[in-house]
Amino acid sequence: MKKITILGNPGAGKSTLAKKLGNMLNIPVYHMDTFYWKPGWVARDEQELLQLHDEVLTQERWIIDGNYSVTLSKRLEEADTVIFLHYSTIKCLYGITKRRIQYRKKARPDIGKDCPERLNVDFILWTKNFNKNKAVKIYEKLARIPHAEVHIFRNRKQLKNFLKELEQNLAN
Repeated sequence: MKKITILGNPGAGKSTLAKKLGNMLNIPVYHMDTFYWKPGWVARDEQELLQLHDEVLTQERWIIDGNYSVTLSKRLEEADTVIFLHYSTIKCLYGITKRRIQYRKKARPDIGKDCPERLNVDFILWTKNFNKNKAVKIYEKLARIPHAEVHIFRNRKQLKNFLKELEQNLAN
């Protein structure tokens, strides 16, 4: 596990998992949201986003969390490990709501400078429709990457067991 891509619905815990794995494996962590969002919730130009993303891919080790379809195919080609947090819609809606409360009027460390946490109708609908509209496309992409180890977790207990086993393997 040297090049890890973490995918999933907003609120699933991609960034939290990325940080945890980064600490466990001593691998630098990158969040697609910090590449995409400039201060004040200004979207980065696509070419600039691709340049930032592609610079990370040249590194020997990385963990990148986030979906961003414009970068995903290239990231999946480079990854040796892919983790898809495919949790229920209700869990993810809870996750984005909890995060909004936790970071009220503050920017999360994984989102970028001067982007205070927000929750609007578009984002709620994106999260609500992710499993219906996006998950199928992710599965299609995952089926085309036989070189990578793919882990799909449908609940936090499965992920917790995976992390526990990984910790045990690292200790040996």
